[in-house]
Amino acid sequence: MQVFLVKPTTELQAEYLAFYQEWKNSGEPFVPWVIGKDPSDFAAMLQSMRDSAEGKGLPDGWVPDSTYWLMTADRTVVGAVNIRHRLTEGLLHAGGHIGYGIRPSERRKGYAARLLELALGKTKELGIDRALVVCDADNTASERTILKNGGVRAEDYIEEDGNVIRRFWIQL
Repeated sequence: MQVFLVKPTTELQAEYLAFYQEWKNSGEPFVPWVIGKDPSDFAAMLQSMRDSAEGKGLPDGWVPDSTYWLMTADRTVVGAVNIRHRLTEGLLHAGGHIGYGIRPSERRKGYAARLLELALGKTKELGIDRALVVCDADNTASERTILKNGGVRAEDYIEEDGNVIRRFWIQL
């Protein structure tokens, strides 16, 4: 499988917009959250991502985060990952270090496992030696992906609405 992580760039605008539009048309929530950013001013969206990676202009309580797109050799954006540089109390319970998603038409092809594997390498480059990755308890595909990448289950977290978050630590 020839896939690689790329930093968001203007040169990939058409490929990213196709990814974004497919996700939007699916009606599913944007995962990771960052792909829900309005791309109508593409340059501003990219600047926002660069600023977030540098910790500039973050809302109170937010931490720096880096975003990458998973791309195939034929320049198709098939996924995205958002890596938080450190954890807050809230991220420790329900967000983790890494949030990732694969576009609806490209699921069940092994991309998620490869995306998480590559993201763990980027996380290690940030100086993080143990990454927290979480998923909803009913997301068995994501749980399998996390386990395939060395996830060790920790205590679940139950959100106020009753949703159960499965938590996994991965040693880097």
